[in-house]
Amino acid sequence: MKNILFISTGGTFNKSYSEISGNLEIDTQAKALSQIATRWRCEFQVQTIIGKDSLDMNDDDRQNLLDTINNSDYEKVIIIHGTDTMDKSAEYIASFDISKQIVFTGAMIPYTIDPIEATANLSAAFGYIQGIDADGVYISMNGVIDTYDKVIKNRKIGKFELVNMI
Repeated sequence: MKNILFISTGGTFNKSYSEISGNLEIDTQAKALSQIATRWRCEFQVQTIIGKDSLDMNDDDRQNLLDTINNSDYEKVIIIHGTDTMDKSAEYIASFDISKQIVFTGAMIPYTIDPIEATANLSAAFGYIQGIDADGVYISMNGVIDTYDKVIKNRKIGKFELVNMI
């Protein structure tokens, strides 16, 4: 299997309930990601940056993400990102000429509350990235995988769909 860099930026995927504050807080250690990925027999690296809900991300954060991708020796990168602005970050990254395969994924429900959706989304992204050789930016959510400009979050029904399905 090919080497893969996982970049965890925060988002719902990484949220867990804090008994102290009573809130869902972002785990900046990417424990959920590590729990899933360590079961796969492949070489990978997990890098945690930003640590925000995607609604709080800005272009400085997106530049940080871009710099992390560019400074990496990995050709295959999976980005764990919040679903609310995943499309915005994917478009930002795609606007630069990057010779890598990049797949964004995340979860609508925190892994710590219900691990099934987060695991399914990450597993789909993991399987997909191993089979592509074309450089580009992709989104893998809710069983839908395509280039970033063809997958959108349908906020009315709470899932991602192909653009031509709407």
